[in-house]
Amino acid sequence: MVFASKLPEKVMLQSSPDGIECDLCGGNGYIIADEDGYEVAVPCKCLEKRQLQSRLRFADLPESLKDVRLNTFSFDVYQSLEARSTIATACIFIKQYLMDFEEEKKKGMGLYLYSARKGSGKTRMAASIANELIYNHGIGVKFATSIAILDAIKGSWDSKEYTERELLDSLFMVPVLVIDDFGTERTTDFANDRFYQIINQRYINTKVTIFTSNMSLSNIKYDERITNRIKERTYAIDFPEESVREWIAENNHQEMRRKIFGKNG
Repeated sequence: MVFASKLPEKVMLQSSPDGIECDLCGGNGYIIADEDGYEVAVPCKCLEKRQLQSRLRFADLPESLKDVRLNTFSFDVYQSLEARSTIATACIFIKQYLMDFEEEKKKGMGLYLYSARKGSGKTRMAASIANELIYNHGIGVKFATSIAILDAIKGSWDSKEYTERELLDSLFMVPVLVIDDFGTERTTDFANDRFYQIINQRYINTKVTIFTSNMSLSNIKYDERITNRIKERTYAIDFPEESVREWIAENNHQEMRRKIFGKNG
């Protein structure tokens, strides 16, 4: 609750940047109410929806992953019994982690999802976890591939909008950072230095980091300053050594044939 005369400048200047129109507040998320003879600014009923929209924009999930959820993660896309057993175990672990998330967050414990096989469902699962945290826990999440993070840092050198320090600070302090495809980037001195900065600062500040990778931590090509911190602050979860993309591609092909030729196509 804020006195109307001292309404935060950012709130005063905001005018439906999220596209949510509201007749009560006019789009800024607050309304003026009377309390004990004083005019005060109180949150409008639309503010929760605005905050959710803001968290979703900030997360920056790829378009194809914005709507994925845990309850739509299917075991049927895995063909072998071994793969289905592995993913079932992974899902049990992840569900328990999310049930205990408030405690895990206090300890800064994240997840390290890995399998050597590309297309095994790691990225989809990480996006599902991100959406779970955004929708059900109200947590700020940032999702990016490791290569995109390095590219953004390099891009800051010539940017007039933000500095490298500002970008790194945001990566240091976001409550949950999802680093997708960790280890696919070339492990240059530049990459090693920047990821050490990011991971060490998040380690010091007990911030949750979730990784997906095609490499186990014993095989990844970063030095022990990085890998030891990840080992201490994540639960490593095996994913199936099976690609679901081949099944999806075949299923899409068969669906198209049925549309063209009918059930017997």
